[in-house]
Amino acid sequence: MKRYLLIDISNSFTKVALARDNRIGRVHRLKTPTLAAKDFDKIASHVDAVVLSSVVPKKTRVVLKKFPSACVISHSLDLGIGIDYPNPAAIGADRLANAAGCVAHYGFPAIVVDFGTAVTFDVISTNGSYIGGVIAPGLGSMTNYLHDRTALLPLIRLREPDCVVGRSTEDAMLSGTIHGYRGLVGNILAKIQAETFPSSRPHFIATGGDAELLASGESLFDVVDPLLTLRGLLVIGEKNTPFSGKPNGPRQTDALRDKNLL
Repeated sequence: MKRYLLIDISNSFTKVALARDNRIGRVHRLKTPTLAAKDFDKIASHVDAVVLSSVVPKKTRVVLKKFPSACVISHSLDLGIGIDYPNPAAIGADRLANAAGCVAHYGFPAIVVDFGTAVTFDVISTNGSYIGGVIAPGLGSMTNYLHDRTALLPLIRLREPDCVVGRSTEDAMLSGTIHGYRGLVGNILAKIQAETFPSSRPHFIATGGDAELLASGESLFDVVDPLLTLRGLLVIGEKNTPFSGKPNGPRQTDALRDKNLL
């Protein structure tokens, strides 16, 4: 039975998980700026294939030094989707993984919204092809910007606002962030649908670190799947990594290997 190590490197956090038999195990969240090869020692025990999505080239090199034969996501692989885009090489690896995971698990046409450091919208057409999308600043980027560029606005922790009209500076910022982004997302989804799918209704899929917060109490999305990017990595890995029966990565003690089994 083939065991995969799935690695998704984004600007803020890196998600790492073991997977086998189409099941994804516990997800480890590591801070990307401090990511080092040793961080994988206690996670990657006796894996058959490593699948990597990265938008941080410096950290891509860290992983490839540790796992030289890793399958690195790009448009040139068999993704299980078509690509109808002027410059396929410019599509982020995470966006390709999201599209592949969406088509494999939820079908098409679809719009995937990934709430991460940036909020990205990726559009899969009626024939199952990636055709483009939208990029907006992420929630954390906005709240950090307000804190950094003003003298008195605090750095807030994101949560569901108690009401729209804030009775404190923190509550007012929270309302503007959460309700503001819901409005942004709903408006962009409506415009994409009107422009691209005027006679059909695509699936609306949410993923990313802030997906559950933004989708709570709203009816914008058909599915909220925080693991969509990792699911896409597994789909792509199964299509592109032949099983040699040889481990890819450091072999550790039986006790540690058993602890990491799914």
